[in-house]
Amino acid sequence: MSTATPAGTGRHVELIIGGMTCASCANRVERKLRKLDGVTATVNYATEKAAVTYPAELDRQRLIDQVEAAGYTASVPEPDETGDAAETTDLRDRLITSAVLAVPVIVLAMVPAFQFTYWQWVSLVLAAPVVVLGGAPFHRAAWTNLRHGAATMDTLVSLGTLAAFLWSLYALVLGTAGMPGMTHGFEFGTSPGGSGAGSIYLEVAAGVTTFLLAGRYFEARSKRRTGAALRALLELGAKDVAVLRDGREHRIPVDDLAVGDLFVVRPGEKIATDGTVDEGGSAIDSSMLTGESVPVEVGPGDGVVGATVNSGGRLVVRATRVGTDTQLAQMARLVEQAQTGKAAVQRLADRISAVFVPIVIGLALATLGGWLLAGGGADAAFTAAVAVLIIACPCALGLATPTALLVGTGRGAQLGVLIKGPEVLESTRRIDTVVLDKTGTVTTGQMSLSAVHLADGTDEQQVLRLAGAAEHGSEHPIARAIARGAADRVGELPVATDFGNVEGLGVRATVDGHQVSIGRLFDGELPAALRDAKTAAENAGRTAVVLAWDGAARAVLDVADTVKPSSAEAVRGLRDLGLRPVLLTGDNEAVARTVATEVGIDEVIAEVLPQDKAAVVSRLQGEGRAVAMVGDGINDAAALAQADLGLAMGTGTDVAIEASDLTLVRGDLRAAVDAIRLSRATLRTIKGNLFWAFAYNVAAIPLAAAGLLNPMIAGAAMAFSSAFVVANSLRLRRFHPTTHPPSE
Repeated sequence: MSTATPAGTGRHVELIIGGMTCASCANRVERKLRKLDGVTATVNYATEKAAVTYPAELDRQRLIDQVEAAGYTASVPEPDETGDAAETTDLRDRLITSAVLAVPVIVLAMVPAFQFTYWQWVSLVLAAPVVVLGGAPFHRAAWTNLRHGAATMDTLVSLGTLAAFLWSLYALVLGTAGMPGMTHGFEFGTSPGGSGAGSIYLEVAAGVTTFLLAGRYFEARSKRRTGAALRALLELGAKDVAVLRDGREHRIPVDDLAVGDLFVVRPGEKIATDGTVDEGGSAIDSSMLTGESVPVEVGPGDGVVGATVNSGGRLVVRATRVGTDTQLAQMARLVEQAQTGKAAVQRLADRISAVFVPIVIGLALATLGGWLLAGGGADAAFTAAVAVLIIACPCALGLATPTALLVGTGRGAQLGVLIKGPEVLESTRRIDTVVLDKTGTVTTGQMSLSAVHLADGTDEQQVLRLAGAAEHGSEHPIARAIARGAADRVGELPVATDFGNVEGLGVRATVDGHQVSIGRLFDGELPAALRDAKTAAENAGRTAVVLAWDGAARAVLDVADTVKPSSAEAVRGLRDLGLRPVLLTGDNEAVARTVATEVGIDEVIAEVLPQDKAAVVSRLQGEGRAVAMVGDGINDAAALAQADLGLAMGTGTDVAIEASDLTLVRGDLRAAVDAIRLSRATLRTIKGNLFWAFAYNVAAIPLAAAGLLNPMIAGAAMAFSSAFVVANSLRLRRFHPTTHPPSE
């Protein structure tokens, strides 16, 4: 996590930074901005944003000029920023075009039977656009880095592909490779002093460019999703509202609502903004915002929150907060702050290449100079130098991450696990604590009839028939749970007549000739058994409703959110991975402890306000823990973004899913175990790929420098290393979950 800038030190602006290709670019922009007096900056490569605090006397344009002086672009984001989409589209178009042109070049080079007369010139025509236009992002980045005295993977990609292409062009035009009847093959018997001018390496240049464009495209597509959580969160609110003015209702856009305005909320409508109930009573469904399933009864004087849903009667609400002051807007800011503050995970290949690339370039130049000084001739010197660049050109290195990621994510999709990008994988190895949201994650998130307690001499079948029939006419979530549970147990329900809904208290109806009331309407003395059952249910955090007919209390019905059948098994699986589970919920302590005991969790953090969940995750991180967060509600979005690893249940809200790093499509908590295991396996594969790619370079570069490998053999060796990396990555297809049968 980045260190926050102290408040009150100046103005703040967020800049969109363009042209960054690796984490070292972000560091360069950050250092450049901090050179200005009084300026502090944090640049996030993953989100391509710079959070900058600057003195009031400094012009904002000066910040933009400073970034541009470093060789990058900077702009203040517009409300409908589309630059990231344009970048992804550009990379996709480059990739498709390059692949279409590169495949024939590779086939012609590798299959002698296809090498017709002058095939080499056709390869040149096809490869040129791939290397020059398709590889333009690498060449531009290499040029930018060169101007600032730096070298990255882009530098080596650009040098390697251009060297292979230019050498091929030299061999075709000035050497013997352009002669009719030329076939692609090794020059066996060529001495170290040979020219190698009869071979071309167009397939190396085109293939490397295409493979690395594929990796860059998938990375850009993953990064583009970082802003989707905010867009989804802001889309949640109501779009218009019925405001009361001059005694009449007027439908206006919600943006025109002012503090103090009275507005009407009908059953099923979203509450337009934060406010206080002025008239009416109802049950408010806050599950979309808070993730908690139990509706809240409100009446005159009670506060309500924008974007929650009115489940019952008509309400008149007085607006108390509008626009950016609402709880919904505050939660959007929490998500944004958590995402901006999360440090970008620098790719392992980029970290190593910071040293590797300059060394390779130095070795190639040393090889060139050494051969010239030894009197080997210009052709032999250049051949050996090009062989060094080609043998070191990171085709295998570039494939190491994308291929393992593609195979791993593809297998994950089969198992209901969506991994958003390679930066997620590094997070999984450090995790030691898993914070689990209760509602919708450990529990089903839906109210259900959990128990029926009977008075002496009362028949359960009759209780269910009468209660289900009476509640069938109500839209209240608790009533629907009772009606659904009764129908599941006794089948078809009788028809209720004289139905009446008493807001906030329950319903009355006539069923089978009995005057039935259910809810909190019974005001008589409860029998001892029912009174004890009601008290026990309420102490355990369940909702208890009293069923009475013909003036006597007959039963107490418990309604509660139930634990998912797989949750206990999932918690055991997390413990087996060496992780420490923590239950986090806004529910009361009694409910939380009951659920935690049922699934085997010892540590419980309860009664946490929605906007404070991210702070709890931050506090755990401050204790030295590496935290994964599993949740599904909008209230979990900021915590998911704040966590070192965010896992969203796919059955949850879009906001939570977009703010997370991993999505569990099935909504089964056992998938979290599979997600962490698969992520760790994919990371191990990437590390193995990188190790062998570098090992191959270390072993082969001295041979190339000594003139024992001409560029053609170097190209073949590089192709073999690429094939090895792909084959190693394909082993991830055999990954099987331990918690449920594999989905093939």
